[in-house]
Amino acid sequence: MAWLLILALGLAAGTIGGIVGFGSSIMLLPVLVWSFGPKEAVPIMAIAGMMANFSRVAVWWREVDWRVAAVFCATGVPAALLGARTLVALDPRAIEFCLGLFFLAMIPVRRRLLAAGWRIGLRHMAVVGAVIGFLSGVVATVGPINTPFFLAYGLVKGPFISTEALGSGVIGVAKAIVFNRFGALPWDTAVRGLIVGSTLTAGSWIAKRFVQRLDADRFRGLMDGLLAVAGVAMLAGALR
Repeated sequence: MAWLLILALGLAAGTIGGIVGFGSSIMLLPVLVWSFGPKEAVPIMAIAGMMANFSRVAVWWREVDWRVAAVFCATGVPAALLGARTLVALDPRAIEFCLGLFFLAMIPVRRRLLAAGWRIGLRHMAVVGAVIGFLSGVVATVGPINTPFFLAYGLVKGPFISTEALGSGVIGVAKAIVFNRFGALPWDTAVRGLIVGSTLTAGSWIAKRFVQRLDADRFRGLMDGLLAVAGVAMLAGALR
């Protein structure tokens, strides 16, 4: 029964993530934590998220901004390695609590950044890559905080979805290597990640037809809703 829920939610999460550029991990991570525990849930989500990101790159291949992706990954990958190493040394309940706080904190932060009308250049993406890379190694998903920076650079819809996905996917590979190196990615965990990732991949292809129809207000509402639900769920799990 748990797997039926995970796979159904994975397809829905992959579709939503393929439309707005993020959200898959936010939707799936709470149920993965409840099913497998936070230390196994994060590596599972790393594998599944990596598959989802590369499927989005495949869907929007012609739209990728390769310069932005390269600069982002140049600093993001080593920072993610450090973040992932930090994760495997943390207490599971502390991880769960921090995940909940992180998701809830992103709601006002994201709104403030968008309201400020930020415009950034290529050199700023190197700093963004380092910070987000480290955070992604610790908290598994940083799509919500990724979004305003990529949009501030001027990427929208297909270019935004594909470029952000490529950067996140490469960072995901680095995290998977660290998880495996420190024993946090045994074979059964990797298989679970591949199974979950297959549903996210299917959702990415379903989502393409809806991207051009997405209204800006619905985008913001969906984003905040996903963050609030996941944050409350994580905090409840940590305090149970």
